[in-house]
Amino acid sequence: MFWLVTSRTALIAATLGLITLISAACAKPDAARPNDLPDGINDNFLSEDMDVDRYKDQFEGESRGVYAKRFEIVEALDLTPGDAVADIGAGTGFFSFLFAEAVGRTGQVFGVEISPGFIDHLRKEKISRGLGQFYVVEGTTASVELAEASTDLAFICDVYHHFETPEASLASLHAAIRPGGSLVVIEFHRIEGVTNDFIYKHVRAPREVFQAEIEAAGFRFTDNIEIDGLDDNYILRFERLN
Repeated sequence: MFWLVTSRTALIAATLGLITLISAACAKPDAARPNDLPDGINDNFLSEDMDVDRYKDQFEGESRGVYAKRFEIVEALDLTPGDAVADIGAGTGFFSFLFAEAVGRTGQVFGVEISPGFIDHLRKEKISRGLGQFYVVEGTTASVELAEASTDLAFICDVYHHFETPEASLASLHAAIRPGGSLVVIEFHRIEGVTNDFIYKHVRAPREVFQAEIEAAGFRFTDNIEIDGLDDNYILRFERLN
């Protein structure tokens, strides 16, 4: 009888140990935050006392390439009236407002933000500009918080490197984009010996890493969008699969 009890106890212990090992092996790292993401990269934007006017001057200056080339970028997206577009990390909204003009009153534009200051700014601009087709969406560091299959095109400009949990955020984007829809990502070149020190340290990875992450999330790379004079950035277009 003692042998039976001991054997049964050992069997239970071994089974529990095996379950623990399997669970540990299958568990995903919490939030899947990249190890090379700079600490506090979003702290300024999440601050309740963020100076929106300061960022408006910074983001909407003609010396900033993506702002100077904003009309050419929007034209290259081939938007048509009735389209649904998500501007991920909309910031001060200058792309969102151009998208709203392109898709017209029958379309939809979702300005997705995690910053309380930008969210408040976008809501005020929506009212002052009379943009009934523009919707402000409060996202999180793990989700764009958009409804499933609600978007024809998701647009991410100089924001992907701010994704704290890219795997989770990309999964939410994949769900939000309709099958066959597009994802367009504008990012900074990160080339050792070429890119300036601030960008090199601020942006966690080069193009090939970002592209691989996006493709692993269920997107197919289709083409580069070339804009003359946009020297600091590259533009990648993807198609949502499945």
